[in-house]
Amino acid sequence: MRTDGMLKSLVGMGTMVSALLLGGCASYHNAPTESVALEDTTFTVNHGVHFSPEDWPEALYGDLYLPEGKRLRPVVLMVHGGGWEGRSRGDMSWIAEELASHGFAVFNIDYRFAPEHIFPAQLHDLQIARTWLNDHAEQYRLNVSQVSGFGFSSGAHLIALMALVASSDHAEALNQPYGGPETALSAVVAGGTPADLTTFGSGKLIRQFLGGTKQDIPDTYRAASPITYVTGNAPPFFLFHGNMDNLVPFRQSRKLHETLLANGVESELFEIRLRGHITSFPTAGSAVDKATGFLVRHHKNPR
Repeated sequence: MRTDGMLKSLVGMGTMVSALLLGGCASYHNAPTESVALEDTTFTVNHGVHFSPEDWPEALYGDLYLPEGKRLRPVVLMVHGGGWEGRSRGDMSWIAEELASHGFAVFNIDYRFAPEHIFPAQLHDLQIARTWLNDHAEQYRLNVSQVSGFGFSSGAHLIALMALVASSDHAEALNQPYGGPETALSAVVAGGTPADLTTFGSGKLIRQFLGGTKQDIPDTYRAASPITYVTGNAPPFFLFHGNMDNLVPFRQSRKLHETLLANGVESELFEIRLRGHITSFPTAGSAVDKATGFLVRHHKNPR
């Protein structure tokens, strides 16, 4: 079992060598033609911010990254992976730091785990985190009209699901009682996304997340799939994925990308060649660079 220290070392190594490894090993589908200028800024971090209601089944926390300065900042809600059953927000800290250094406020959160908590508990956790941002916008100088999502693996699934559910006109059940327009996102970055759970078998991770097999609860598998809720109202997406991913096949992101485009939604797909599911994360520096540019294009900082 990889320790957190080993993971951080891998992440650090991946960040340093990603330009060399991925420079000729990625395909950028529907890449933008315009370039963007990134600002550099210092930031502070409020660790362990309690964002869940007092009566929530489990106390939930996040780290809030705040760029210095007095103007309102666009926000990124960040969600870690781990098969819906483990890991922590610490896995995403290097990306949170990168985005904060370019002027984004970042709320890097934890959520409840399966099998103790089954779907849609995790979606509700994200929805209340999004609502927390609305409620604390003035206190932390947050521009809550410009809130994006960033997730990897199961975190990508959850952030994509929340965004698409909030923008859909046929997701009333999942918008109750914590979702709705106030939990909408203006852009989404999702890496290694399980977009259509109906195409997977009933392996342990999905089975314990959803509470049963596909044969027993097929409607739940469909309801928990982000691709179910794609409409023309969806926010723009930046997807990145290793094309040798055997855990979450690359075709998951490709299908989501194609479905978004077919509905008239802007979507960019960064295909990382020669990378599997795990290896596409610590060497995702190039993808994060492109994702940062994507977020800047969709969130012009007010002056």
